[in-house]
Amino acid sequence: MSHSIRTLVLLLLWSAPSSGAETPSEYQVKAAFLYKFARFVEWPTASFADPTSPLIICILGEDPFGPMLDQAVAGKLVQGRPLQILRLARLDQPPPCHILYLSYSSGPELARALALLGNHRVLTVGDTEGFTRAGGMIRLLVNKQNIFFEINAEAAQRAGLSISSQLLKLARARTGGR
Repeated sequence: MSHSIRTLVLLLLWSAPSSGAETPSEYQVKAAFLYKFARFVEWPTASFADPTSPLIICILGEDPFGPMLDQAVAGKLVQGRPLQILRLARLDQPPPCHILYLSYSSGPELARALALLGNHRVLTVGDTEGFTRAGGMIRLLVNKQNIFFEINAEAAQRAGLSISSQLLKLARARTGGR
């Protein structure tokens, strides 16, 4: 098992409670997932202005992470690129993001955002019911004390993104594609 997969498996297990240790919050674990997802997705070179451009993670709508996401990515690189966090109140045009976490809870706003993104090279992540069926790429699910994810590989392929087969194997459910 490669170091990256071992790290991701440990991250998945991290969400299980352990006796005597402080259990991380749901959004601390989700912040770590966003960072880990970036490590297992490849964007076309044209997705970046130049080789040193940052990989941008955006939060659309209400920010459930607060400073946790900033802390999870502080000083880290993905594919040799620094990470940058952007918070967006609304989406009127495709954002300058590589990963977009949609915190919308209502269907019409979610559907509008996913339609606006179309096939832009943005990895969409959310946690609302039906997220991947609506065209989102990765849905985070909470079951008791554990966090899992499902992947819509077809949506990622349409957007020109390549999701590692290692990540696809770890998904609880996978639709379309590979």
